[in-house]
Amino acid sequence: MRRRACRTPRIGAEAPYPTPPAPDASDDLSPVGPRILALHLPWLATEVLCLPGPVLAWNVVGNQRLVVAVDAGAAALGLRPGQTLGDAQALAPGVAALPHRPEAAAARLSALALWALRIAPLVAPDPPDGLLVNIAGTRAVLGEEEAVMRRAVAGLARLGHAASAAVAGTAGAAMALARCGISARVPTGGEASALAPLPLSALRGVEVPHLDLARLGLHRIGDLLAQPRAPLVRRFGAGLGLALDRATGAVSEPFRSVRPVPDRHVALDFEEPLITRTAIDAATDRLLARLCAGLAEEGRGLRRLVLRAHRADSGVQEVSVGLGLAGRDPRHLSRLLAPKLETLSPGFGFDRIALMAEGTEPLAAAQPGFGAEDECAALAALLDRVVQRLPAWRLRPRESHWPERAVERVAPLSPVPVPAGWAARPRPLRLLRRPGRLEAMAVLPDDPPFRIRWRGTWFNVRAAEGPERLAPEWWRDRPGRPMRDYYRLEMADGRRFWICRAGGPGEGNWFLHGLMP
Repeated sequence: MRRRACRTPRIGAEAPYPTPPAPDASDDLSPVGPRILALHLPWLATEVLCLPGPVLAWNVVGNQRLVVAVDAGAAALGLRPGQTLGDAQALAPGVAALPHRPEAAAARLSALALWALRIAPLVAPDPPDGLLVNIAGTRAVLGEEEAVMRRAVAGLARLGHAASAAVAGTAGAAMALARCGISARVPTGGEASALAPLPLSALRGVEVPHLDLARLGLHRIGDLLAQPRAPLVRRFGAGLGLALDRATGAVSEPFRSVRPVPDRHVALDFEEPLITRTAIDAATDRLLARLCAGLAEEGRGLRRLVLRAHRADSGVQEVSVGLGLAGRDPRHLSRLLAPKLETLSPGFGFDRIALMAEGTEPLAAAQPGFGAEDECAALAALLDRVVQRLPAWRLRPRESHWPERAVERVAPLSPVPVPAGWAARPRPLRLLRRPGRLEAMAVLPDDPPFRIRWRGTWFNVRAAEGPERLAPEWWRDRPGRPMRDYYRLEMADGRRFWICRAGGPGEGNWFLHGLMP
């Protein structure tokens, strides 16, 4: 069952600050650079407490218990963050008071960031109570920006969260408007004029020294923008100047999305959530056909396919499959996804399913009937099915003489070039990940041992070869790392060990590093 829409009135119905002038019909709002949708959830800290009616959250600060968050009902009674808990309870005795749970609010914000991936592929949380969505280039899919704002706010309301939304060319400007409850759409380049009437508390990404600035008569962001930048930075620090430049678009700001943007993306939304496996399979096959058709038009194939299923209760589940060779055969991809879909838990149903092609490569059209190409494709398809159930890899040599660095695991069909000058030396069939310490007895410091003790048992050595001395790689290892002397030993019972002495002749740090064939 879906959660009932929050009864809290949406922020922005009556803006407490002057609303920026609406852009004229002649204004060019086509995306030039990023277009950031900011979603502010003002009551998130109290919504995660899951209590009806007026509620506040308090926390211990020093030797006082202070109110740190209130919901809309408590705010209507005159309560506000910063009050002592005693004053708040005296002012409104019927308000429920619970300890502040910042970890619950942070977890919920992360979950909502995954939910917001249904709006656009690039989403970033803006702690403690905001979400940023880059909707540049999505007009053909999502529609006009006003419609995107309305759908985002309505979707959060269905999940029980009141929100306000704004769109601008920078994250700082969009979030500042949203935090002030102004549902505006600012054209790219107009951020400075939109920010001018807003209070300093709306500035994002910096601790604003409100009292010091108020003494100078600076109360609005426009007051700061009108000041010479150099004296302002000298007195209040470079952070304030950087926040202003990022909010106005003078300096670009990195966008740290919760998921990287895929190379190609297709999705389906459903009015009635999908619950049965048959419906999920049908939707997946339809999406695979669209995805592979788009890849064929571009002459590309994918190496990794990700299916993201959005539940009606805001949960998000992901499954992925990898391919040994780039491909775009929907039937093969459907067979690989089938066992992964068994792990999905629809709950009350999926209202959105998306497929993402990650790691695409150029892939020319192939003509069937050529033996070598058909055999390679058949082998790749077989390995793809095997890898979904069992780990499979091949070893590739690396330019290093240390045994644990000499090879690395790669995909089964990855090319294995041999580095120049790389020569295979006798190495153990099995290299131990954690070398076992042992004791050894030798006649001379450089001689191989004639007797060793491993796991509490003494073994007599029948034959030995060595030493093979390996020096540290000075460009990679820490200073002072000891050299190693390796010996190949054959025990009296026929077992063959590969042991090493760390630290040079005369030192007693002996280890079993591998088992020889």
